[in-house]
Amino acid sequence: MRQLRSFAAWGAVAALALVVNMAPAHAQGAMDTPALSVVKSNRAEVTVRITAGPSGAPGGIYLEWMNWDAYDANGGWATDIYGGLYYCEFTGAPTWHVGSYQLGPGESVDVVLGALFDETGVGTDWTDEMPEGGHFVVRARAEGSGTTAESPNTPTLEAFTAQDPNNCTFTQGYWKNHPAAWPVGSLTLGTVSYTAAQLLSILNTPAGGNGLLILAHQLIAAKLNIANGADGSAINGTIASADALIGGLVCPPVGGGFLSPASTNSLTNTLDDWNNGVTGPGHCGNTPTKQTTWGRLKSLYR
Repeated sequence: MRQLRSFAAWGAVAALALVVNMAPAHAQGAMDTPALSVVKSNRAEVTVRITAGPSGAPGGIYLEWMNWDAYDANGGWATDIYGGLYYCEFTGAPTWHVGSYQLGPGESVDVVLGALFDETGVGTDWTDEMPEGGHFVVRARAEGSGTTAESPNTPTLEAFTAQDPNNCTFTQGYWKNHPAAWPVGSLTLGTVSYTAAQLLSILNTPAGGNGLLILAHQLIAAKLNIANGADGSAINGTIASADALIGGLVCPPVGGGFLSPASTNSLTNTLDDWNNGVTGPGHCGNTPTKQTTWGRLKSLYR
């Protein structure tokens, strides 16, 4: 009897295994990778458009971003916040920005990085504004839904926030030729105050070997740039030294002051570099040159 019961038990297990093996399997594929693009940006926000692939993104979107410097130093994407990785999970219902995070095939939604603090349906470890004048990398994937796995990540996308349009510098030539753009009507050089008309006459007077004029041309430009909104923290010390050197001398053609070029050249060159954007916040209208680095090269083949 024991042997019969053993055979019977074995038969039941075998039959159950057969039923399990014959049960229809569920699909275990992955969601299609969405498309990612930057729609617009400003000083504090980057608006990113996510467009679902053929499978849609019914479970929402998972987005990650890093500062470019951290990405470059890491040689690619970090794995956590300690490496500079931030995430935004869009799975609920937004109540501020229009749209839905649950996307059908080919549907799109715009998400605004830097404006997540007051949004709903979002889980993120970054609720502040985006840094001004920033350079970032962004990627996204469709969340898994049911038995379908999450999609692969999108290719890495670069994004930028704008810099304060006034936090930049113009050369002396610009200020000489655009007096209507001057933010002030007078400036002090050394201890002497000059009207805008007098400053223009100084800018239009060739130096002719007078170091005072060479220095004054760059000093006028630097002071106009700062008055216009440029960050002068990198040049304020030089400006103070230039004013101290000029003292009560009155610049031609308003007066007859004179300094040897040898005594002014160092200060003049430092001011010239700053006005041209070599140092400081950068020249207005210039597009920053992207230097090729080992991290960037590695990312191209990742």
